[in-house]
Amino acid sequence: MQDILQEIVAHKRVEVERFKAELSEQEIHRRVEPLLDFSVASLSQALTASDSGIIAEFKRKSPSKGWIKEEGQADIIPLSYQQNGAAALSILTDEKYFGGNDEFIKIARHAGVQIPILYKNFVIDEYQLFQARLCGASAVLLIAADLKNTECKMLLNTAHELGLEVLLEMHSESELEYAELEPDMCGINNRNLGSFVTDVQNSYRLAELLPKDAVKVSESGISDPATVRSLRQAGFRGFLIGETFMKTPDPGQALNEFIAKL
Repeated sequence: MQDILQEIVAHKRVEVERFKAELSEQEIHRRVEPLLDFSVASLSQALTASDSGIIAEFKRKSPSKGWIKEEGQADIIPLSYQQNGAAALSILTDEKYFGGNDEFIKIARHAGVQIPILYKNFVIDEYQLFQARLCGASAVLLIAADLKNTECKMLLNTAHELGLEVLLEMHSESELEYAELEPDMCGINNRNLGSFVTDVQNSYRLAELLPKDAVKVSESGISDPATVRSLRQAGFRGFLIGETFMKTPDPGQALNEFIAKL
């Protein structure tokens, strides 16, 4: 199977250059500067304080499944997640592969979402961190599989300078060295981003190899409240869940029922 991650990252490089042509780096820096006087809600603290730890994801599409909820509205579902007990949100902003947009975070904020929002994209350039801050995100995802260690360190430092937290996603044992960069949260992705094969056992396998004091987040393939309970016992504080809710008629209600079973 073709490595989907390589394809996405190659497209992302072209896309970022297009964004820079539409809105210069100098101009986006100018727009973000006044925002730095205001802090954003802490995703890591929200997870640590939450009984559920659920990061409910607004994801309309995926490369492996196609459209999940093409009609999903950013002014309705994220707010419904907040009202139904999500500790935080993840909003996909990649357009080509996930049907997302930066505007979705702005729209969710304008609709009344106040809990932390994770900017979920394939971040490979500092410019995207400014995009995340500009649209109202609280934290950004950095993926070890598509960044060299030095690149990841630079992006993590810049994110912190912008007041954003970092969820650093790892998938394999070889990537665990990235945890030494001390991100705000360590994510274990149960989905192989090359093949899109998903196995929740990946979280259990790698959890004990992460720093003891890390805020651990398990990502992808979680569809059963019993799995969340078990992962919590393994040391996880956050649980990124998207398709389980998005494929239902009412994602917010599905979240409510899921939490009730916890």
